[in-house]
Amino acid sequence: MVQSSPPQDSIVNLFPLTSHSETEVMGNAQSGGIPREILDDLKLTTRFSESEITQWYENFQKQCPTGRITLQQFEEIYGKFFPDSDATTYAQHVFRSFDANDDGTLDFKEYVVALHMTSSGKSTLKLEWAFSLFDVDKNGYVTKPEVIELSQAIFKLIPKEKQTNLPNDESTPEKRAEKLWAIFDKKDNERVAEGEFIEAIQSSDDGLRLIQYDHK
Repeated sequence: MVQSSPPQDSIVNLFPLTSHSETEVMGNAQSGGIPREILDDLKLTTRFSESEITQWYENFQKQCPTGRITLQQFEEIYGKFFPDSDATTYAQHVFRSFDANDDGTLDFKEYVVALHMTSSGKSTLKLEWAFSLFDVDKNGYVTKPEVIELSQAIFKLIPKEKQTNLPNDESTPEKRAEKLWAIFDKKDNERVAEGEFIEAIQSSDDGLRLIQYDHK
């Protein structure tokens, strides 16, 4: 389930299912048919080709016969990319950000939209997804407690041996959260709208680095 020559930038690494190794995780392509209405809709809303979407649909159906990925399945798949870390909490946040209808599962359409959001060459689109990741309660704003919560989940992705090499002001999840929150120039009890979040991260190398962990 990979696109041709996927971009190897930091936001893509937030969602490692877009890496080349995922072809083995989701199975081998077989002949099969994706409903035309789903195919046409995804071609319209994403930049993927008909052949890519069709192959991913076949892989998805083989791995998930019910047509849906549960949170537990997602955690198991996601955890394979972080064998030396605890990815469970972060995987739960990623799953929540992709579960558009809040039904506790991901269907194929949600999966491909997620793939599009995390691999698109448009940085604004990728940061829109990053905002949804930090907007835990889905109210359209990010608060400092949410930044702390995501910083804790991201910190768990960093292997113990690499944690010891982090700069002093990033050596704990709380310090990373403080550093990230300072980029938004907000008081502790204020909140960050989506446009403010995107603008701040686009203007800060530290911010872009702190909202993710590049495990490559």
